[in-house]
Amino acid sequence: MSEQFNKVNKTNGINQVKLGPSCEEEILLKAKNGMTMLLLNTLFVLAGIAVFVLGTIAVSTERPSIPLGVVMIIAGTLYSFIIGPILYIGLKVIKPNEALVLTLFGKYYGTLKSDGFFFVNPFVSAINPAIVAPSESQVSIVKSPDTVNTAMKSSTALGAGKKISLKAMTLSNDKQKINDQMGNPIIIGIVVIWRVVNTAKAVFCVDNYIEFLSIQCDSALRNIVRLYPYDSTGPDNEKSLRGSSQEVASKLKDEIQSKVDIAGLEIIEARITHLSYAQEIAASMLQRQQASAIIDARQMIVDGAVSIVEMALNKLNENDVVHLDEERKAAMVSNLLVVLCGNKDAQPIVNSGSLY
Repeated sequence: MSEQFNKVNKTNGINQVKLGPSCEEEILLKAKNGMTMLLLNTLFVLAGIAVFVLGTIAVSTERPSIPLGVVMIIAGTLYSFIIGPILYIGLKVIKPNEALVLTLFGKYYGTLKSDGFFFVNPFVSAINPAIVAPSESQVSIVKSPDTVNTAMKSSTALGAGKKISLKAMTLSNDKQKINDQMGNPIIIGIVVIWRVVNTAKAVFCVDNYIEFLSIQCDSALRNIVRLYPYDSTGPDNEKSLRGSSQEVASKLKDEIQSKVDIAGLEIIEARITHLSYAQEIAASMLQRQQASAIIDARQMIVDGAVSIVEMALNKLNENDVVHLDEERKAAMVSNLLVVLCGNKDAQPIVNSGSLY
């Protein structure tokens, strides 16, 4: 087992650890009907009590059958007070979209995934590392005021029965400060929707699959964010975190999935929930955006003003309204541009004398 676990397969320069059979194969148990075993065991327990009572009566009457009475007392005691209660431990109730990973004396025994009432070996024990001994990092994730880690809360709620939830769950870590492609520090947060698909890998291949997922999400987020700028600044419409959210989300999902395959998890969706510049450069970037918006607006105003002036000159020439020399045309163009491009309304001056 240790040799198989330590085998390393080098592909494209990346070391990939090959796991042992217990970590790769999920054994689905075909357990017995729990209701049948409950009824039978209850009947045998009641019968054992009856045998115990009869044996006690036989011994108290001091008949020749005293050895038989002693045997009846021993048999009734063994089943009614030892064997019967032990068999009750083997009764398990599984709800829809829940699983129970069982081990027998340290060895993987199998997984119960079907919903219903079952009977299994009473000496098996259920295991769920996500709720057995939560680490300090897990507790901080749950108790952080800015974080709602639904996955951790759901797992903690199942701690009493040590069941593993197969439902789609949500992981939302704290917001992170990461440098984008341009080196600008940004604040970004993501939400990941995931579920357990291989209970054997989730329990035995990683120490804690929820904490493992949380750490891998942070790592994948850093790897993806450094490939994109916060916003597109050039005329070529380059891809950015703000403008290419669908592509970024798709790459983020694939990146996380490649990292959590070892834990038997499936990433259903990964989305950016918060994106902003860090506080130290937010004011500067806001001024930059405002300046860019002002330049674009001025360019549009000038283009429109030039076309209006051109149209006015053409109309005057076509209708022979007035004949202007080049100097007067230049003055008219200058005045119209001032009126059309000014920030405030123009204050006209009426000339009551001659035109010249």
